Amino acid sequence: MAADETPTEKIKPVDRVEERVETRREPEPVPEPRGPRSRSSVMATLALVVAVASALAVLTGTLAGYGIAAGALATLLAIAGISATGRRHVAGRTEAMLALLLGLGAIVFGILVVTESLSWISTASDKVGELRNWLDAQTVDRF
Repeated sequence: MAADETPTEKIKPVDRVEERVETRREPEPVPEPRGPRSRSSVMATLALVVAVASALAVLTGTLAGYGIAAGALATLLAIAGISATGRRHVAGRTEAMLALLLGLGAIVFGILVVTESLSWISTASDKVGELRNWLDAQTVDRF
């Protein structure tokens, strides 16, 4: 080494120790359900099925009387379904409300059909037969 040269020390880079903070979170545990799971009311479901059947029966024209009776039954079942959904863990209130509306609508529309207040449908008209004949006429050349 020369005299005018100063020994250079090797400068080591300072090792920075950075503390890493774990930002990974553990998933929160899903709470266990308390009590039994919600079940749909049988009365509400049955009321909806009967209400749809009553509405379709009234729309045929010839089955309007039966549709009125089925609409009354659907209304009673819907009221029972609404009552049943008031209990804890019983679902189906929307089904029961829809059944109530369809049942009452079938009763009102059926009374209009029976009293022949509507010009386009009556108990003497067979709308299902007319629809079948129309569909046959439309599809006779296509199939």
